[in-house]
Amino acid sequence: MKITIICVGKVKEKFYRDAIDEFEKRLSKYCKFEIVEVADEKTPDRASATEEEQIKEKEAGRILSKIKEDAYVCTLEIAGKRMTSPGFAEWIERLGVSGKSSIAFVIGGSLGLHASVLARSNQAISFSDMTFPHQLMRVILCEQIYRAFRIINNEPYHK
Repeated sequence: MKITIICVGKVKEKFYRDAIDEFEKRLSKYCKFEIVEVADEKTPDRASATEEEQIKEKEAGRILSKIKEDAYVCTLEIAGKRMTSPGFAEWIERLGVSGKSSIAFVIGGSLGLHASVLARSNQAISFSDMTFPHQLMRVILCEQIYRAFRIINNEPYHK
């Protein structure tokens, strides 16, 4: 299985990069794993709704250009489906068994995801009603994907 995380912006903080690098290394045992970063747009202070929509549209073009045609796309959205860690593992396993060999997780920019990205999504998931920094969300997603593979393979994981 190939898992790709497509995300807007770069991770600036070293401690986040170190955590992501560690999970990338651990995940290599279970799947082909890749993180694809696309450039973010600068949002001016007090941007109008029109300006915000234009920014999301530009970021969407970059995101959509990185999604492979055969990918099962999962967007991270506050209004998405909630899952437990075992439920998330079961969902990933079910996708693999049903012939989905490529999953692309999409993390939007600070303004969220444009409607065109949401329209391409096969599944929306939510990790919380809370808002997290995008860099931290990337770490959380990597950890949950790693945990899912541990669960799928009946290996011990922290409960």
